Amino acid sequence: MEPEPGWRAAARRVAQIAAQFADSVDREARFPAEAFEAIKRERLLSAMIPASYGGAGLSLADVGAICEIMAQGCASTAMVYAMHQIQVACIEEHGNAIAWQRDMLTRIVNEQLLLASATSEETIGGAMRTSACAVEITGERFRIEKLAPTISYGAYSDAILVTSRRTAESSAGDQVLIVALREQTLLEKRGGWDSMGMRGTCSEGFRLVATGLAEQILPTPFADIADQTMLPVSHTLWASVWTGVATDAVNRAKAFFRAQARAKPGSVPPAGLRLAEAVGLLQMMQARLSVALDAARIAHQNKHGGCQADAPLSAMLGFASDMNTLKTSISSTALLVVQEVLMICGMAGYKNGTEYSVGRHLRDLHSAPLMINNDRIAQNTASMLLAQRPAAPGRA
Repeated sequence: MEPEPGWRAAARRVAQIAAQFADSVDREARFPAEAFEAIKRERLLSAMIPASYGGAGLSLADVGAICEIMAQGCASTAMVYAMHQIQVACIEEHGNAIAWQRDMLTRIVNEQLLLASATSEETIGGAMRTSACAVEITGERFRIEKLAPTISYGAYSDAILVTSRRTAESSAGDQVLIVALREQTLLEKRGGWDSMGMRGTCSEGFRLVATGLAEQILPTPFADIADQTMLPVSHTLWASVWTGVATDAVNRAKAFFRAQARAKPGSVPPAGLRLAEAVGLLQMMQARLSVALDAARIAHQNKHGGCQADAPLSAMLGFASDMNTLKTSISSTALLVVQEVLMICGMAGYKNGTEYSVGRHLRDLHSAPLMINNDRIAQNTASMLLAQRPAAPGRA
């Protein structure tokens, strides 16, 4: 048997610490500080940054595995970690031709900086592909002011990636992505975070005012950043988090089932059928996630191999629709899994503070269909499917 990779062992150590504080993070709706101290000690914030910058150079599949492991300890910890890695991927993929952005990647490695994002906006809501605010550029400097209804863990971040219109004259969809350093940013709190679940993400509302160098604006249009990087990375890592939450719930159901079986030797407890159903649903989630990781890896290889420009439009649309259905299917199925677990564990799962409690899991997972609303994603997927031609007979 091959030894466990160092990053996987590090993720397990973090998950153990995250699990110790998960209930208090949830109860107090506070940032999972203890888990992130451990994450920084393990140098996992730079896991996906290439080795040329000093990072671990892990693949998206590896980072997805880290998210899944952490989520078995604390969903909020894993979700914050996933959202950070999405921002790292955007800088690495679309800013590496700019000296300031390359230096930022090195800083993330050396200082273990935590990155957040501000893509939502008052009057726009969660429509990530449009902005009302516009960046002002004077000489070599920029200024941006944005009213954001949510900036997850914004008060605890070291930098925030902000979307805005390119200029005051630009259309709502002509956007850029700006890397705003925390020391250059004013955050004026405008709303709290007393939520049903994912309480440790601290997704409060802010008036954001940031200034800095024009080099902090990524050169790639945000529409391309979203399509090429943000969509596949976010949907893949979010799905990894939700799969991890469901895995921990199923493990609790298995433990409950074994305890029932020991109490009545020679008989199969009545929850056996539901457990088999929950395990089957979880395996479907894991298989779907594995396919997505393979697809994302191939798309990444095609992009860097110079093949993407030659790919037919239908292939690119197919990849985007696959990423969309990954998100909608796993976010919905994870909820079904935990609902089955709740029926298996009964009142022991319903009550807080037992080894079989899954109330936190269920509340956390109710956020999954809402993070970019599944209805909006389904509508976009339907539009893409209309543009796709069916494969010829005998061809995949």
